[in-house]
Amino acid sequence: MTLKIYGIKNCNTMKKTFDFLKENGIEYIFIDYKKQAPDASLLLRFASKVGFEALVNKKGTTYKKLTDEEKSLLEKESDALALLGTKSSMIKRPIVEFPNGDLILGFEPEAILKKI
Repeated sequence: MTLKIYGIKNCNTMKKTFDFLKENGIEYIFIDYKKQAPDASLLLRFASKVGFEALVNKKGTTYKKLTDEEKSLLEKESDALALLGTKSSMIKRPIVEFPNGDLILGFEPEAILKKI
């Protein structure tokens, strides 16, 4: 089973994820948002499974730097997904996608092991 891992390479949480996957012999393909920006269809697919609100990392620097006007865009799905497409650092990471389409948001080692 090969997982797809979405995120940003230089993120500490991503580094933990990569180490965990390697230690457990779990194969994965990494999709780096900085090299391959998430398109609308990908974000919409994720949102259909977990809700668009769950995709937003409100603890990160990118979110904290948003203006009030930009934050108000996060209230409506189409606007939120458009903003996430342009500010991919604001997407919760990692997003772990299993071959059957199931998703896990964030570093959840036990959840990953249960699904494999």
